[in-house]
Amino acid sequence: MFVESTNKLFEIHIEELSSWEKRPHKHNFFEIVYVEKGSGFQCINQHEFAYKEGNIFFLPPLDCHSFKIDEPSRFHLIRFTDNYFLQDGGLTSYKDWFDKIAYIIANYNKVPGDIISTERERNFIIDNIKSIYQEYLAADSYSEGIIAGSIASILNILARSIEKRYVDQANEIDNRFGDILRYINTHIFNSDNLRIPLLADKFSISKTYFSEYFKKQAGISLADYIIKSKLRIVETKVLHTDLSLKEIAYQLNFTDSSHLSKSFKKVYGMTVKEFRNSSQICCA
Repeated sequence: MFVESTNKLFEIHIEELSSWEKRPHKHNFFEIVYVEKGSGFQCINQHEFAYKEGNIFFLPPLDCHSFKIDEPSRFHLIRFTDNYFLQDGGLTSYKDWFDKIAYIIANYNKVPGDIISTERERNFIIDNIKSIYQEYLAADSYSEGIIAGSIASILNILARSIEKRYVDQANEIDNRFGDILRYINTHIFNSDNLRIPLLADKFSISKTYFSEYFKKQAGISLADYIIKSKLRIVETKVLHTDLSLKEIAYQLNFTDSSHLSKSFKKVYGMTVKEFRNSSQICCA
């Protein structure tokens, strides 16, 4: 079963499979996968994660994925096109949503696999996914608003679940460290909030010791952590918005587009243009 929105903002697939015959593919949109039944393994970027009934996966753009199916499986797939996060107007600020999704992607690779924290959240997302499908079939004058509300709820829960998993992992190192990383990532667009004196005061750490503390916990300096977090967001904006490099540099508080370009090449070993071109190549 396949349902596609008329304005191509996103697609809904319901697929029942006993074997996976497609080649692994690299998708250029955000995807949510709900496993209604079955079991096996999901392969993401050459890593395998066991799946079973009730699992929910969030796939950022450009992840290569496929399935190894042990028991016949029924998948619900919601695929968001770039336009969903870039359109103007409507019930949601899509620019804000896109920035939130960029933040999710920057942290998601640290916690791949099923990322839902509680059964309450899992059941809520499943109910909303089924509601979206039913509203597509109904397609009356209220459906668009209902679908928008359901999607907003799903994205909020995904953001919270990914952040919680990431923060909990960091807090295993030190019970303040996860909260520090969460604060940095949620204020990544505002450099004034990321200055050492402010961070030290906020988290009750000596100003003279904060840099040493952060590097001890993170394995890299605060400055390097911030620049790498920003560049992960740059990746998403380069591939999935029509913003110029100058506009992206401004949003993320780089001095200018030249500063952004040099930082990108230093970390990735390629120019932004080379990165964009290489990301269009589908994995084999």
